[in-house]
Amino acid sequence: MFREFRFIKSIWIGFSICIVLGLLFFIGVSKGTFGDMPEVAELENPKNSLSSEIYGEDGVLIGTYYLENRTNSTYSEISPNVYKALIATEDIRFYGHSGIDMRGTLRAILSFGSEGGASTITQQLSKNLFSRFEKPKGKLGRIMQKFKEWIISVELERRYTKKEILVMYLNTVPFSGLSFGISAASREFFDKSPKDLTIEESAVLVGMLKANWRYNPKYNADKSLSRRNTVLNQMVKYDLLSEDSFNTLKTIPLKLKYRSASIEGMAPYFKTYMGEYLKKWCKEHNYNLYRSGLKIYTTINSEMQQQAEMAVRKHMTAFQPKFEKSWGKEKPWRYITDRKVIPNFIEDALKKTERYRILQAELGNNPEKIIAELKKPVKMTLFSWNGEKDTFMSPYDSMSYIKKILHAGFIAIDPQTGYVKAWVGGIDHKFFKYDHVNVKARRQVGSTFKPLVYATAIDINKFTPCTEFPRERTAFYSGGQEWSPRNFDGSSGGIWTMWKGLALSDNLITAQIMKSLGDDAPDLVVQFAERVGIEKNTLPKVPSICLGTVELSPFEMASAYSAFANKGMWIEPSFLTRIEDKDGNVLEEFQSPKHDQVLSEEKAYIMVNLLERVVNRGTAAGVKWKYEIEGSIGGKTGTTQGAADGWFMGITKNLVCATWVGADDPTVRIRGAALGQGSQMAMPIYGYFMHGIQKNTTFKYKAEPFDLPENYNPDLFNCDKSKSSQIDGVPIEVPGLGE
Repeated sequence: MFREFRFIKSIWIGFSICIVLGLLFFIGVSKGTFGDMPEVAELENPKNSLSSEIYGEDGVLIGTYYLENRTNSTYSEISPNVYKALIATEDIRFYGHSGIDMRGTLRAILSFGSEGGASTITQQLSKNLFSRFEKPKGKLGRIMQKFKEWIISVELERRYTKKEILVMYLNTVPFSGLSFGISAASREFFDKSPKDLTIEESAVLVGMLKANWRYNPKYNADKSLSRRNTVLNQMVKYDLLSEDSFNTLKTIPLKLKYRSASIEGMAPYFKTYMGEYLKKWCKEHNYNLYRSGLKIYTTINSEMQQQAEMAVRKHMTAFQPKFEKSWGKEKPWRYITDRKVIPNFIEDALKKTERYRILQAELGNNPEKIIAELKKPVKMTLFSWNGEKDTFMSPYDSMSYIKKILHAGFIAIDPQTGYVKAWVGGIDHKFFKYDHVNVKARRQVGSTFKPLVYATAIDINKFTPCTEFPRERTAFYSGGQEWSPRNFDGSSGGIWTMWKGLALSDNLITAQIMKSLGDDAPDLVVQFAERVGIEKNTLPKVPSICLGTVELSPFEMASAYSAFANKGMWIEPSFLTRIEDKDGNVLEEFQSPKHDQVLSEEKAYIMVNLLERVVNRGTAAGVKWKYEIEGSIGGKTGTTQGAADGWFMGITKNLVCATWVGADDPTVRIRGAALGQGSQMAMPIYGYFMHGIQKNTTFKYKAEPFDLPENYNPDLFNCDKSKSSQIDGVPIEVPGLGE
C-alpha cells in the first residue's frame, strides 16, 4: 500500500515537474530565450512590406513599386466568397478555437500527419509574421518554431477579433512569387478588386494557398481547376455552398484576366522615370519607396495612357514590316553622306555587351575568337510584335535582329496646367528599358524645331502669317565658315508667305526668317527655346539650328509647344500632385510649377494659326480625315537628315503631344523618301491616339476651338485683306500675296 502511494506520489511529482518545466519552457520561448520573438507592440501593430501605389488623376491604379507586391485590404474590401472558401478549406473551426485547434492537433499527432496538419488560420498568420524574425534550421528548429507559432497565435487571438485575424492573414499570405496578399493576387490573376471576386475565382485563389506554384492557374491550369473544385466541394461539405451551385460552378472553365505582377501595370516607362525622383524624395523624408505603402497621385490620365499605348502598338506593328521590306536583305546601318554600309557595325555593337566582356576574360583579347564564339547558336527569348519568340539564335544574329527593331516615344501634356497626361517611353518595357521620352532621350528633331524660329521672329520682328519672303538661298557666316541651306529636292523660286513656308516646311523660307533676326539670330532663338523648357546650355548657337539639326527629347518638345497652345504662357511640365502615407495622411502636395509669359496672346495665336494651317493645308494635311479627328488641331511634321528620326507634334487647346519614331541607333535609316517622312513614321501614332480618345465612350475628348486673343484682328490672317494692320496694338505693314 505504501509502495503504491509512493508510486502515485512520484507520478504526481513527475507530472507537476513536467508542468512546471513546460510552463518555464513556454515562458522562456515567449521571452525569446530560444530565439527572437516579436514584441507585444509588434503584434499589436504588425508591419508588413507594403507596395507603394501609383494612381492616375482619375483615381485608377496604374502601377506599384514593390519588393513584395503587397497592398492591404480592409474586411469590407474583400468578397465574402473569399472568407467562406478560406474557412471551409483551411480552418472550419476557426470561430471556435483560441488560436490552437486541440482537436485537429490531436488528430494530426495520432495519424502522424497522414490526415493533414493542424495549423489554424491564426497559426498560419503567426508563421507569416514570424518568418521575418527567424528561419528554422533542421527538424529541431522547425519544432521550436511550432511552439513559437502557438504562443504568437494565442497572443494574436487575445489582441484581435476574428475578422481582424482573417484580414491580416489574407493581406500577408503569398499567392505567387511576387504577389503577396489577396489584393495583389486578385489584380494579378483576375485584374479586379478582391471585393468583386466571384465564388469560383475565390476558390481558385484560396486553392493556391496549399502550394501556390503547383496550383497556379496561369502555369498549371489543370491542377488549378482540380484544386478549385476541391475547395468548392469543401464549401458544400460545411454548408457554405449548395449542391446545385457546386454542380454548376464545377463545370465553369478557368477564366483568367492575367496581368503579370512583374509587369508594373500601365505606363511602365513613366513609372521608372518617376521612381528616380521618388527615391530622392523618400530619402529626404525618411520613407522607403518599396516598403512604406505610399499612395502616389499623378497627373496621368488612365484612359489617355491606354489609348497612347494602343496607338504606339497599332502603328509600330504595321510600320516595322514596311521598314524590313524596304531593306530586304540589305543592311540599314548606313553613313549619312554616301549611304554606304557601316563596316563592322554588329561587331562594334557586340563589343559593348556584357557577354563580350565575359568572353574576353575567358579567351583573352582575341576579337576574332570571341566573335566566332558569339556566332554559335544559343537558346534565347526575343521580342516580336506577335509575342515573345523562344528560339535558338547566335548572339551575333540576335544583335542584328535587335538593331533593326524600330522604337517610339510619345508624351501628351495639358498646356494649361503643365500636367503630363500620357507617357509611352518605348515599345516593350520588358525587352527595351530605354525611355525615349525623358529629357535625356535626345534625338535630332528636324523640322519640328522650325516653329521655335518662327515664334522668335514673330515676337521680335512682329511678323504675321502673311509676311512674305523670297524663296531663295541665303548664306550665314559663323566661325569663319559659310553655311547656305537648301531644300531636300533642290526646289526654289518665287515669293512665299510665312504660313506657306511653315505649312510646307520649306527650308529656304525658314532660313530667310532666321536671317531676318540679324547676326544674333542663333542667340535669340536659343534664348527663346530655353524659356519654353529646353534645357539650358544644350543648344549650339549656330545658324543651322533653324533646320532642327539639334537633338532634343519628346519631353522638351512637348514642353516648348505648350506655350503656343496656352496663349503664350509656358508652364513647366509636371507629373505629381500629392503623396500620402499608407493611412491616407497627406505628406506633400506639389504646388504649381514654374511659368513664364513668353509670348503675348496675339503672337501665340499667330503660332497656333500657323500650326493649324500645317494640318489643314500642309505636310500634315492627312491627319484629320485619315484618322477621323474632329475639332481644331495644329501640328508639325519632322524628318531628319538621313531619315533616321521621324517626328510629329500635335496641339489642341488643352493637349500637346510629341511623337518620335526611329531605331535605337541613329545610323539605322529608313529607306525611301515617302516612308522616311515624319508624316509616315510618327504622325499615325498621334492620329490613332486622337481618334481613340475622341471615340472612347467614357472619355469623349473634344478638340475645342482655340481661344481668340483680345482685340482679335482677322486681317492678320487673311492675306487678301488690307496690308495695313497691327500686332499688340502697334501698326505694321503686312505685304499681301493674294493667295
